[in-house]
Parts: sequence; C-alpha cells; structure tokens
Amino acid sequence: MAQVIVVTSGKGGVGKTTSSAAFATGLAQAGKKTVVIDFDVGLRNLDLIMGVERRVVFDIVNVITGEAKLSQALIRDKRVESLSILPASQTRDKDALTKEGVATIIEELSKEFDYILCDSPAGIEKGALLALYFADQAIVVTNPEVSSVRDSDRILGVLQSRSKRAEEKKEPVKEHLLVTRYDPVRVERGEMLKLDDIQEILRIPLLGVVPESESVLKASNTGNPVILDAESQAGQAYKDAVARFLGDDRPMRFTDSEKKGFLSRLFGGRAA
Repeated sequence: MAQVIVVTSGKGGVGKTTSSAAFATGLAQAGKKTVVIDFDVGLRNLDLIMGVERRVVFDIVNVITGEAKLSQALIRDKRVESLSILPASQTRDKDALTKEGVATIIEELSKEFDYILCDSPAGIEKGALLALYFADQAIVVTNPEVSSVRDSDRILGVLQSRSKRAEEKKEPVKEHLLVTRYDPVRVERGEMLKLDDIQEILRIPLLGVVPESESVLKASNTGNPVILDAESQAGQAYKDAVARFLGDDRPMRFTDSEKKGFLSRLFGGRAA
C-alpha cells in the first residue's frame, strides 16, 4: 500500500512546489516508485517546475469527471524512470475536485506506486483540504519568518483535526518540518528566526534545512527539479532531507554561516 505524503504550508511562496518536485524526484532516485500530484487547480505550476508543461494533455480534473483515464493523464518523467506526474487543470474551478474523485485516484495509484506526493495549494481552501485529507505523512514547509511559521502552526491544527486519519481516530498524520530559504548570515543579524525558535513554536521533527540559493530559481526556470543539481547547496539539502525521510541518519548542513577570509569579504560571493 502506498504512503500518501502531503507537502503543505499555511502561506504561499515558501517553496512548496519546488519542494514537492525535489522530494518526489529524490524518492524516485532512491528506487521508490513515486507519483506527484498537483492540487493547485486554476494555477498549475508543478508541470513547469518538472519541465513537462508541453506534455500535458489531460489533468486530474479530466480524470475525476471521466473525460480521461488516469493512465492517460499520468506523465512519466524522462530523467528518472520511476517518477510520474499528475498535473492540475489550469482552466477549471477548484470545486471540480471532489473527495470521492480524489479517493478513487489515490486508491488506483496505490496499486502501482510506493509514494504518492500531494503538492498542496497554500492555505486551507478546498484544494488544500483535499490534498491533506488522505495524508499518512505531511511535510510542512516554512520560511524562517514569523508570519510563515504562524501559518504553518495553523496548518498543523488542520492536519490534526480534518484529515481522514483524524476522522477515523487512527494514528495521527506523521509530521515533518522542512525549513526553506534559510540564510544563516541573516539569522545571525536577527533578520530571520533561528531554527531553535521555529522548532520551539511548531514542535515537530526537523527533516531538513534548505538554504537560500539562486540555483532554486534557475532550476525552476529550466524545468529541472533542484535536487538534480548535485553541485548546489539546495540540491544537496534536498538529497539529505529525502535520505533522512527514508531512515538515513545524516547531519544537518548549511545551518551555520561560513567564516569568510579577507578576499571573500571584499568581493562578496553567494551560495550556489
């Protein structure tokens, strides 16, 4: 039976879709048969970040309404053999998603895949609630800023009260914290929250810390999940997070500022 993972946050723009693409790719690279579903009906960005936008013929709404079979809507990734993408619709309303329709899709995908990742829209509107409803595990993505952490705390409350597991009084959704856009130098200046402060507020296990990196924007613009960029710190951080998720014990990297020499301080320099 597949594990259903929702990638969620309370706030937009924190890197959920980037994280969904990277995490799904990493699981597939580890040999796990993985599918990632875009629940952001009306916007649809996952296909762009995955580089498959020109291959979208049918989407999740077409499957729910019976206009297409699931096998017709699934897009196989050409870089990682065991990875598939189910895109969202760009033209339909969010109300086109139904709990029964999503349940049928997840049930069918569970027969073929090890992991089903649900890329949730921000907030708690219908698409977001459906993305988290069926979750066995949740990756809560937050930035090191007060508003982002506060909104993530709100999402944790929703996970604990409105998931299928909560309804059926089963073991709670297993929660993981992923901190993105982390800049140790700005943390030292007091411009961002410290990791300890974030963890004290949210009180869920830390899965990974992804540093602020220009490679994330470059990866998004070229349609290549940043985890495929093995030279970048962000790519390495996502690799570490996937490894920890799968049970590997890895030290947390990119959480301390590097002490620069005189020339580095003189000429600057940013993380890749």
